Amino acid sequence: MGAITASLVKELRDKTGAGMMDCKKALTETDGDLEGAVDWLRKKGLAAAAKKAGRAASEGLVGVAADGNRAAMVEVNAETDFVARNEDFQGFVKTATEIALAGADDIDALNAAEYPGTGRTVAEELNHKIATIGENMSLRRVTTLGVDEGVVATYMHGALSAGLGKIGVLVGLQSGGDAAALQGFGKQLAMHVAASDPQAVSRDDVDASLLERERAILSDQARASGKPENIIEKMVEGRLRKYYEEICLLEQTFAIDGETKVSAAVDNAAGDAGAPVTVAGFARYKLGEGVEKKEDDFAAEVAAAAGV
Repeated sequence: MGAITASLVKELRDKTGAGMMDCKKALTETDGDLEGAVDWLRKKGLAAAAKKAGRAASEGLVGVAADGNRAAMVEVNAETDFVARNEDFQGFVKTATEIALAGADDIDALNAAEYPGTGRTVAEELNHKIATIGENMSLRRVTTLGVDEGVVATYMHGALSAGLGKIGVLVGLQSGGDAAALQGFGKQLAMHVAASDPQAVSRDDVDASLLERERAILSDQARASGKPENIIEKMVEGRLRKYYEEICLLEQTFAIDGETKVSAAVDNAAGDAGAPVTVAGFARYKLGEGVEKKEDDFAAEVAAAAGV
């Protein structure tokens, strides 16, 4: 029997997309013969992941899970919305989110974490799901959020089941106030984030490069009006205030009442909670955002099938 080395297992994984444990078993069954192991995996339906890897995966599910002052959010993509309704797929997303909450707080750590009851890692279990469900899937991103004191509230828009849906939000509230009051307000603020898609908590959190880019664009637009420089400067500052109102959470109008600024709503929440409240951070995942969706050319597909 040929030696089954780590490099041989890796080569088989790269070749087939199958999980590490499945590759080890295939090589054992075929006495270390690489091509024989490929055939063994194909016969077992475990090499299917590699064939599906090039297909666009922009559907799927966002999962959220929380435990008091900590929460986690994960996005797992699939090719079709139909798979999002598959109970096996939903179970994977829910379990992956719980593993993230337990401490696997970045994509590498989550991929490498043990998937309960399988002897496989999360990445290997996903490859197993690809083979059994029959679609390309990807564990796209993970975020965890925690506060020293207070709560991390969650919200799921378009939920298919508890903690699973299309738009997920985490909001951290740092406060020593009443937990129930904080959770109630946190849920409202998370709903606002889902609707308004802010980019930063406050002006101080806006990325400096984004701000300079916006300032340059606004300055060029103002100069095109032919106004003198001192007027242009005032015009730019006025437009920057509007920019902050659009992208900064605390500057936005609270979507729940349509009147109050979010910063004022936070002050009101502090009164209800009986202690100062600070928005420690937030995260928002919209399923498939930024993923290039493949546009099928039906006419070209028919022509190709007909051999034209």
